[in-house]
Amino acid sequence: MNGVNRQKIGGMTLGRYIGRRMLTGALTIIVAIILSFILIHLAPGDPVNILSGKDNPSPEMEAALRAKYGLDQPLLVQLFAYLKNLVQGDLGQSISNNRPVVDLIAERIGPTLLLSLTTAVLSLVIGTALGIYCARRAGSKLDAALNGVSYLFDSMPGFWLGMMLILIFASWLKLLPTAGMVDLRADYAGFAHYMDVLKHLILPGLTLTLLSTPYFFRIARSSVIQVMSEDFVTTLRATGMKENRIFNKYVFKNAILPTVTVFGITLAYIFTGVAIIEIVFSWPGMGSFMLKAIGSRDYPLLMGIYLFLSISVAVNMIVVDLVYAIIDPRIRYK
Repeated sequence: MNGVNRQKIGGMTLGRYIGRRMLTGALTIIVAIILSFILIHLAPGDPVNILSGKDNPSPEMEAALRAKYGLDQPLLVQLFAYLKNLVQGDLGQSISNNRPVVDLIAERIGPTLLLSLTTAVLSLVIGTALGIYCARRAGSKLDAALNGVSYLFDSMPGFWLGMMLILIFASWLKLLPTAGMVDLRADYAGFAHYMDVLKHLILPGLTLTLLSTPYFFRIARSSVIQVMSEDFVTTLRATGMKENRIFNKYVFKNAILPTVTVFGITLAYIFTGVAIIEIVFSWPGMGSFMLKAIGSRDYPLLMGIYLFLSISVAVNMIVVDLVYAIIDPRIRYK
């Protein structure tokens, strides 16, 4: 049978499998939206308390604000109104910024994707390569040294590592900027602008890469060691097959699956995973923006951020499952 839609995964056509996974993802997103809405609104405090101020707030002003934002309605009424607007593509108006939620998210998603995707790919490549290299030389001095270094960075607080890198490379050596995404005073354009962004990306990117690489390193290392100890590998060695051929043809595909899972999870939580680092380096991304929205109890903005987070999780889980099927055809889906 030819054609992508007629390929089969465990007796199920690829198109049907993708359809089922998309349906599951859509249901997951709907449940996440409803739970997020209820939990956010049940949390202590609301945006009206913040907008009206703490010093002698006017009851009339509070009542007017609650009526304006629909907070005087029962929770279920507010939920159905939000879902109705969401179906129409309206994510609402930010209470604290008085701007459409879609516009605010669009401004912030680019910097977060740039920082997160760059560091995720670097961590995947570096950690997996080092893990495989050490696994094939398990017990060597280099293996022991890299294991120790991985545990050191794994136990290191992200905000502390970021501040230490700022202290060394920005304050002492004066090689890199301390914060932000661009130099606002320089007003670069064209190629100079991209180089300026790259220069500002180095420190937050290095921080996240140093923190994330140990996960990929240890998972890749342990997976390769486990697969190489399997009986079928011993049998292949007994037949006289070369070690490199055994690894490239049989070991690598089996050992890489856990790494793919971790990479998918890393991408799924791309918005929240870099929040602390974005704050340390004043990076204008989604993570730091979400924390500000939580502090101001900006319900529409928070719901918009959680919506994009839910979609990110669902899409990445579907992609990971498909990559699994490509890497290892033995996997069966029911």
